Amino acid sequence: MARVINFSAGPAVLPEEVLSQAASEMLDWHGSGMSVMEMSHRGKQFIGICEQAEADLRELLVVPKAYKVLFLQGGATQQFGMLPMNLLRGKKSADYFNTGEWSKKAIKEAKAFCKVNVAASSEDANFSYAPDASTLKLDPQAAYVHYTSNETIGGVEYHWVPDSGPVPLVVDMSSHILSRPVDVGRYGLIYAGAQKNIGPAGLTIVIVREDLLGGAAAGTPSMLDYKVHADAGSMSNTPPSYAIYIAGLVFQWIKRQGGIAAMERRALERSGALYDFLDNSRFFKNPVRKQDRSRMNVPFTLADSKLDEPFLAGARQLGMIELKGHRSVGGMRASMYNAMPVAGVQRLVMYMREFEAKHA
Repeated sequence: MARVINFSAGPAVLPEEVLSQAASEMLDWHGSGMSVMEMSHRGKQFIGICEQAEADLRELLVVPKAYKVLFLQGGATQQFGMLPMNLLRGKKSADYFNTGEWSKKAIKEAKAFCKVNVAASSEDANFSYAPDASTLKLDPQAAYVHYTSNETIGGVEYHWVPDSGPVPLVVDMSSHILSRPVDVGRYGLIYAGAQKNIGPAGLTIVIVREDLLGGAAAGTPSMLDYKVHADAGSMSNTPPSYAIYIAGLVFQWIKRQGGIAAMERRALERSGALYDFLDNSRFFKNPVRKQDRSRMNVPFTLADSKLDEPFLAGARQLGMIELKGHRSVGGMRASMYNAMPVAGVQRLVMYMREFEAKHA
């Protein structure tokens, strides 16, 4: 059976080279006589896999030495609670930007631990833009400043980095990490669920500045303390070992493709092809302010919502799946992560053009 063109927001498409390599190594990893899934996480073989994955990620993102890279579980959602547990460090409040569904979830969780100052919001326009830097209302006494740099559901991406001054800047990069260069040194902490640009579900990456470790609130469970994981090299408990292995293969694949610069070029080509079509269509519409459009997640609506199901059915017949928009916003959404071939987006545009000609 031919592989589908998978526009899922996550778990998402993975590079075929990576899947083929993993398949070839499934029963016998490098002559070990066993699968990575069967290895002890404290054995020399798996430790080597984990160390290589970290080294490759550090190289790709140019992570400074003063930062720890953690391979955790629980998804980005668990980070919503871990952040205030670890980063409040005796302070009573934190700044949050409210720019979409994932920002809202992060804010809700943080409120259980501290006062949340909403320093910026785009809720007034249904989260269709990223607030301008001039509108930020930051509290210099805040423990940290948190924002979601790419809202997967709403398709809004920050193309600039907020200036939080001496207050640590924290970012959820789940849906666009590794798709563009990042100045890691501007952040106190970066976190990202793996199931979009990194690998399979079950792994979460945390990149945290070392001076922010060791200040967890009293009563914080050891498994929710960043320092515990940092001190143990992410091996405090059994980590998501197979997910780390696949992530490591993805990092190597990105390096072979030309690194982050190559990923950004492809992201611009994919998103540019779809946005160019949408901007010239009377039938399809993207709701996001142009300068804030995501390169990874493109929501769009049809002129007549009664045609949504026929549109999705026609796409499935052509091997294109997971185009239905998130239940909270409706419409359609095309997620185009690093492993999405440019040809897949070109095929979608061709289908949309044909569908418009037939139904407009």
